[in-house]
Amino acid sequence: MLWTDNYTLVTADSMITSTQNERVKLVYALQTQAKRRRREGRIALEGVRLVQDAIDAGHRPEFVFYTPENADLVREMAEALPVSEDVMRHMSDTQQPQGVIGVFAMPRPLPPQPPERLLILDALRDPGNLGTMLRTAAAAGVRAVILAPGSVDPYNPKVLRAGMGAHFRVPLLEMDWTQITTYCAGLRVYLADATGDMPYTAADWSPGWALVIGSEAHGAGEAAQTLASAHVYIPMAAETESLNAAAAAAVLLFEAQRQRA
Repeated sequence: MLWTDNYTLVTADSMITSTQNERVKLVYALQTQAKRRRREGRIALEGVRLVQDAIDAGHRPEFVFYTPENADLVREMAEALPVSEDVMRHMSDTQQPQGVIGVFAMPRPLPPQPPERLLILDALRDPGNLGTMLRTAAAAGVRAVILAPGSVDPYNPKVLRAGMGAHFRVPLLEMDWTQITTYCAGLRVYLADATGDMPYTAADWSPGWALVIGSEAHGAGEAAQTLASAHVYIPMAAETESLNAAAAAAVLLFEAQRQRA
């Protein structure tokens, strides 16, 4: 038997030590298989910060796994189950597991009405970039982030970690281009383009806009080009060709926030 730091008794009988446990197998699948996440309608959040962010946003975990040294951190969480270090390492998506993993229902937000201050991501493939953009969008007051077809799974564990809880602070919508076009009707749609014809500071970022960021490798696709009413660029020095997609999004979104303020 083990005693945790707050003197809670964890017995060999109560601790999960087998990777064949059905809930352990579920968490492993949610961490590694996008199709399983979609089929189950569930996601796994790793780390106390992510789990707590979800709870603070009103989402209740189905269950939370923890290693004994983290018992004090999950004391108030419903359905908290102790697991061995080996089982936690098996389920973790990181090199150094944080010792807490929670299973939640996948968020299903409704499109905000009226639509305004939208970030549209066209076939964005890099998980770290997507997570960073979600975090930036939440901080810059974006009303919703829309993922166009071809984008990376937004509930990939790397996206969840990079988003730092943004998945629960800004609505994340997945739409095809027909749906996007209908939803954005009446908005000024700006497309971030290194060869654009308008500096981003000259754009009107008062409410009623949408911003499209294209894929890291190929830029915006034909549907995004058709939807855009203007192409905006970020002036750069020293013959720099372009910015990282996440960095460009941050520059543009905070200019929009500055004008609104």
